[in-house]
Amino acid sequence: MYVVVAGGGKVGFYLAKTLIHEGHEVLVIERDRRKADGISEELGSVVLRGDACEASTLSEAGVNRADVVVAVTGDDEDNLVICQMAKKKFNVARTIARINNPKNERIFQILGIDATVSSTDVIMQQIEQRLPAKPLVHLPVLKDADIEMVEADVSPSSVIVGKKLRDAQLPADTLVLFVSHEGEPRLANGETQIQAGDHVIALTRTRNEEALRALLLA
Repeated sequence: MYVVVAGGGKVGFYLAKTLIHEGHEVLVIERDRRKADGISEELGSVVLRGDACEASTLSEAGVNRADVVVAVTGDDEDNLVICQMAKKKFNVARTIARINNPKNERIFQILGIDATVSSTDVIMQQIEQRLPAKPLVHLPVLKDADIEMVEADVSPSSVIVGKKLRDAQLPADTLVLFVSHEGEPRLANGETQIQAGDHVIALTRTRNEEALRALLLA
């Protein structure tokens, strides 16, 4: 499968890394030279430096043959433009957009984007399942709270495979919210045992994000 990822920030980088690990053909589009060079150093020649909002850049990326276009920049408007152009101009079968403001989800759906992902909504769903009887105030922007959401599939070589979460020696200030094992979702607790291939969603301090990803993906 050929996947074009628009946006080479942390989300785009780790998404591309995971897709490559699973054997897919991937191209990351990133306009910032420093980020593009960093991706190239880490992942090889899988990055195109350019503006994914421009049709010429998408054409250069071969979007016309892409199976999926994923827009994960930090700007909702850019993500919408990228997905719309991919779908309407290049006839891409499936487009997926990251939404930073959950209020924009309805707009994306109306304008034909196939799927949207909102980190804030995912976290709120898990919290609401844990505390169903308590009224909740929606989370502020995660970056303002110095919190990052980490979502990854556990590598077979990870040192936490076979361990319970309470014994896993996760980075400080890390809370694993959700673990999906063989497609069966479950809320996590200290007794949850981690297996290779489990899909994990966790919260951690920004400073610990890379350490947590390294632990899960090593």
